[in-house]
Amino acid sequence: MSTPFYVSPQQAMADRAEYARKGIARGRSLVVLQYADGIVFVGENPSRALHKFSEIYDRIGFAAAGKYNEYENLRIGGVRYADLRGYTYDRDDVTARGLANVYAQTLGTIFSSAGEKPYEVELVVAEVGETPEGDQIYRLPHDGSIVDEHGSVAVGGNAELISNYLDQQHREGMTLAEGLKLAVQALSRESNGTQREIPAERLEVAVLDRTRPQARKFKRIVGRQLARLLEVDGASTEAESSTEGEGPDEE
Repeated sequence: MSTPFYVSPQQAMADRAEYARKGIARGRSLVVLQYADGIVFVGENPSRALHKFSEIYDRIGFAAAGKYNEYENLRIGGVRYADLRGYTYDRDDVTARGLANVYAQTLGTIFSSAGEKPYEVELVVAEVGETPEGDQIYRLPHDGSIVDEHGSVAVGGNAELISNYLDQQHREGMTLAEGLKLAVQALSRESNGTQREIPAERLEVAVLDRTRPQARKFKRIVGRQLARLLEVDGASTEAESSTEGEGPDEE
């Protein structure tokens, strides 16, 4: 009779964490950062059908890096949770903190289960407040822990390099154009110190805009509006952007 192969619980968890981190690192990075009128999501994504950013509820957005099929399942579950809670209680009872707790429980259970592999995903859940002080950004790694972020956060790919750059360059009160350009500059940085060019057509950009008159604050920025924001400085660009793309997000 052969002796069962023994692996200590600490080693097993370390191996699972390393597996998940490597899977996440293979994906493209994305950035979520605060600007004067809300929160902007920026990522390199050549696909126009498979989104990294999505609306969860009125004031809540979702961003994810890693395996698409895994974070898409989590996104759908989050939408169902938000719709049910808003219908059962009140729309104001649906919060980013509550949604982050639900995601943390799900990811933590999967990560600690010996019967299935850990999810190769890293999530960001953001909620725009009435003022910048009311904004909330939560990062959820593969193990289900919750990190309360302020100002900016990067996940996937070269997240550590990008986060260090954002910590140095990000400031409060940036316009949408300034925040978008900073995010693109951070995403274009390579580990060897060089920078590459990311064309506008390869960018996926969305915002939670607190100035929108609609209850739903999420909208995507595409086409000519995105090109103008990347090319032109000044408050006039942001004023123009607030009048475009006001239709509901199509998911």
